[in-house]
Amino acid sequence: MTADSVSMNKRKIVNDPVHGFIIIPTDFIFDLLEHPYLQRLRRIKQLGLTSFVYPGATHTRFQHALGAVHLMSQAIENLRLKGTDISEEEAEAVTAAILLHDIGHGPFSHALEESIIPGISHESLTVMLMNNLNEEFGGRLNLAIRIFNNNYSKKFLHQLVSGQLDMDRMDYLMRDSFYAGVAEGTIGTERIIKMLNVVNGQLVVEAKGIYSIEKFLIARRLMYWQVYYHKTVIAAENLLVKLLKRAKEIAVTDAGLFATASLNYFLKQHIRKKELEASRQEVLFHFANLDDDDIMASAKSWMAHPDRLLSTLSGNLTRRILPRVKTSDEPFSEQRLDELRNAACKKYEMNRQEADYLVFSGLIANKAYSEKSDTIRISYNTGEMKDLSEASDIFHLQNLMETKKKYFLCYPKDLGLNY
Repeated sequence: MTADSVSMNKRKIVNDPVHGFIIIPTDFIFDLLEHPYLQRLRRIKQLGLTSFVYPGATHTRFQHALGAVHLMSQAIENLRLKGTDISEEEAEAVTAAILLHDIGHGPFSHALEESIIPGISHESLTVMLMNNLNEEFGGRLNLAIRIFNNNYSKKFLHQLVSGQLDMDRMDYLMRDSFYAGVAEGTIGTERIIKMLNVVNGQLVVEAKGIYSIEKFLIARRLMYWQVYYHKTVIAAENLLVKLLKRAKEIAVTDAGLFATASLNYFLKQHIRKKELEASRQEVLFHFANLDDDDIMASAKSWMAHPDRLLSTLSGNLTRRILPRVKTSDEPFSEQRLDELRNAACKKYEMNRQEADYLVFSGLIANKAYSEKSDTIRISYNTGEMKDLSEASDIFHLQNLMETKKKYFLCYPKDLGLNY
C-alpha cells in the first residue's frame, strides 16, 4: 500500500442527517477526530437533559463538531471565491479550531457547567486540552490555538469560530431544531454563508443577506425559550446539579460511595482554580475520561444508598420524577420559598438544609444579539458599512438586543400545596 493510498483513506465521508454528506477535509483533521478527546464527545449529549422534554434530542457534541467542520469548509470556500486570502495552513487551523471548540464540555454539556470544576468555564478547559493536543501533535495546533484565542492577525478567522455568526451557532441551531423536532431553529445556513465577506479584515454580511440574518437572530431567541430554557429542562438540569452537590457532600464521609474512577476523583478532590493550576495534567486526565455515562451509572447505584436525600434525588433523575416549576418576570419572595421549605421539612421529615435540595429558585437570561461585543456589520455596494442594529428595519430587533430575564421556582409536586 502506498503512502498516497494511506492518506486517501483518511478523507472519509460522513452521512449526516442535518447537512447530508460531510467530507473530512484533511488528514490532520481526521487524526484529531480519532483522538480520545474527540471520541469522548460521542458520550456527551449536546443538550444535556433536554431529551426529558423532547425525546429526540439525544444527539451528541461529536455530531455537532462534525457539522461545524462542514459549515467551516463551506465558509472558507465562499470567502476564497470572493477574493479573501486564506492559505491552506490557515484553512486547516481554523477548521481544527472549530472541531475542537467543545472538547472542554463536561457531562451533559451546559447542565453541569462549573459543577465539576467550580469557577472554570468549558472554554478555559478547551484551551487547556488543546494545549495538550498541541504537544502531542508536535506544535501542529499552534495557529489553531492562536485563532481560537483571537491572537491572530486575521480576525475574521476567529469570528468564524466564535462570533455572532460563527459556524458553531449556525450548526447548533439547525441541529438542535432538527433533533428536538421543532421548527423554530430552522435557518438558511447556506444562504447566510454565501452572504459572508471580509472587509478590512473583519467578517461582514452583504446587504442582500440582511433578512436571513434577522431570521437567524429571531430563531436563536425562540430556541432559547422554547428548547434550551424550557421550564422542564431547567427543572431536570437543576435536579442533576443538586444530585452532584449531594454526592460530593456524602463522599467526604462515605469512603465507599460508589462512583466511576474519574467521577470519584472530582467528588473527593473538590478541585478549584488553585488545585487545577497545581495538578493540571492529573485533573485534565480525569476530566477527559468523564462523560454522561459516569453520572448515570453512578446515579443508578446511588438509588440504593442509605442517605435518603441522595437516593431520592438519584431516583428522581433516573425515573424522570421532576419538580414542579413556576416562572415569573419578578424574583420569588423569600416568604414563598420559606413556606415551601417548611412544607418539605414537615412532609419528608428533613431539616432545613436538606429541604434546600428540593425547593430552590434561580434566574435565566437570554440575549440574542449584543451590539457591544462582536457586532454584525452589513456591507453595501456603495462601500458603506452599518451595524445590524442600524441597518435592520424590523421592529423587534431592539428586543433581541435586550437581555430578557425569567425567574424560576422548583419544588416537589407532591407537597400537596396550591403554590
